[in-house]
Amino acid sequence: MGDAFQVFLGALPEVCPRDGLRMVLTADADGRCEVFAWDAATRTARQVTDRPGGTVHCAIDAEAYVWWFDEDADGQGHWWFQPFTGGPRLPGLPGAPTGRPRGLAVTDDGTAAAALGLPDGGTSLLMGRRGRVPREVFRVAEEGSLGGVTPEGDLVALVTVADGTTVVAVVTPGGRIIATLPGPDGPGGRLWCRGFSPRPGRSELLLVHEGDDHYELATWTACRGLRTHSWCRFDTEVTARWYPDGDEVLVRQERQGRSLLYRVSLRSRTRRLIPTPAGSLLDAAPRPGGGLHYLWTDTAHPPVLRTTDGVALPAPGPLPRVPGQHTDLWTPTPDGPVHTLLSLPRPGDGRLTDAEGRAGGPRAAAGVTPPPAVFLVHGGPADHDRDAYDATVHSLVASGYAVARVNYHGSTGYGPRWRRAVGAPVGHPQVADLAAVRADLVRRGLVDHRATALWGVSWGAYLVLLALGTRPQVWQAGIAVKPVADWVTAHRTTTPALRALDVRWFGGTPEQVPRRYSDSSPLTFAAQVRAPLLVVGADRDVKCPPEQIRSYLAALSAADVDHDQMWLDTGHDGYDGAAHVAVLRRSLAFLQAHLPARQAAAPSRPPERPGGPRPR
Repeated sequence: MGDAFQVFLGALPEVCPRDGLRMVLTADADGRCEVFAWDAATRTARQVTDRPGGTVHCAIDAEAYVWWFDEDADGQGHWWFQPFTGGPRLPGLPGAPTGRPRGLAVTDDGTAAAALGLPDGGTSLLMGRRGRVPREVFRVAEEGSLGGVTPEGDLVALVTVADGTTVVAVVTPGGRIIATLPGPDGPGGRLWCRGFSPRPGRSELLLVHEGDDHYELATWTACRGLRTHSWCRFDTEVTARWYPDGDEVLVRQERQGRSLLYRVSLRSRTRRLIPTPAGSLLDAAPRPGGGLHYLWTDTAHPPVLRTTDGVALPAPGPLPRVPGQHTDLWTPTPDGPVHTLLSLPRPGDGRLTDAEGRAGGPRAAAGVTPPPAVFLVHGGPADHDRDAYDATVHSLVASGYAVARVNYHGSTGYGPRWRRAVGAPVGHPQVADLAAVRADLVRRGLVDHRATALWGVSWGAYLVLLALGTRPQVWQAGIAVKPVADWVTAHRTTTPALRALDVRWFGGTPEQVPRRYSDSSPLTFAAQVRAPLLVVGADRDVKCPPEQIRSYLAALSAADVDHDQMWLDTGHDGYDGAAHVAVLRRSLAFLQAHLPARQAAAPSRPPERPGGPRPR
């Protein structure tokens, strides 16, 4: 195989700590996500995994052993490893219980720390030498993930979330708790664990702390405890990682749909902006010697790997450019302006600045009939749409549709107060934001008021169903992929972590606050739906289980509502692009039947393979 790859997931290759020219990555393999070993010295790749359902979780340790997680159709499995150049496939932690992958780290001496999600909803923290039977050092009843391990393997961090509160436990290999962060005297707000310093002897844990209206870096050591670095604040969400050979930190900020990079020195208290092209950085990592690798994209260009140190990275194959005009605008609402990324299927005046978008944005030329529009509704809700390539946007614009991606209340990238403004009743403020943006686009003459559709996945699909039921005269078609459709049944059949989230959002269980669940459930409004609707469910979905989708479909049928359905033999997330392409094709055909575009700007054939990050 040569060095041409298509990105399947928005992540960089992982680099061997002792040999920066040996890497492991996930990429497209005949429509599936699989693991590859990449030798930058020879510019050659070797496909490591070849599984019917695809493979996504992988790592490489200091001795260049490649690790991957072999899971069944329900997401349960075990870690395996193999020499970088190939050889026998060996169990990484033989005897470990079957579970879901919640993180893996391997120290320089081959000691592996792994977190596994257990069938009862708890988490087991395991440690052991590569290829040997591990021991369980810690177990919690909540869903958790590995936060990091020191180079010596003498401290491990485990992150859990209970009742909306993030807790980081620092434990020894013997299971003794050294610290629980943030602790009773620590700062209020959430913490995100970003790993221990890679420098031996430091045992310093990096974290990100959320304040009322900002984010800041924090560190923990056993001697100093938890320290927040309030001089280094950011107004929107950030993630951070240590430089491998120094005391500096690389910070990636998500701000209003685009990304910024900073090099931060916690010792000298300096912060420097690193120049990068406008758009989104799906991942970024510092390398030994001060180099930088990052995965860049914008709406018009699929993701490409870039480097500043001259190390050869896998190059993409032929990259298509999304046709049309890509811009953004802001819609005023009583609760603050709402940001939308807009793609139009006809030539325009080019990309607008934020100031131009706020001042009024683009308007349709006189006498030109505006195009039909599809609102792609992101999931989460703690996520956001980025100025990044999306194969669905590409297919829609090429087929003659305008595409609006709205970062409604609750989206990330606009600061903690906006992210926390999910509002009440659950879902209704977001539906109001979508309607406000639609009215704004119609007022500007950019979309046809007679032809607007909604298309969402997961939480985004939930909003599609809620919008169609509560505002039936506004939307002309809807596509809901793996939605929450019946809150009560979803609460009963979903995962423990999501049940806890429901309780936090609604203020109780369905038995305690039945009216709140009813007021926000699409099932309540199913009989009011008037627009043609396509619902896609997955038989193995544990996040948005099939039972609650079927109860909603039954309600549509009972009310004689026009709808189609499609079922996948997958879970909520999938590593096989065939299912994604099948949904894309079915959805485009559905739109062309119920909301036809008058003229395609380019051939409307969707991609044969996934060309960007998987949908959320």
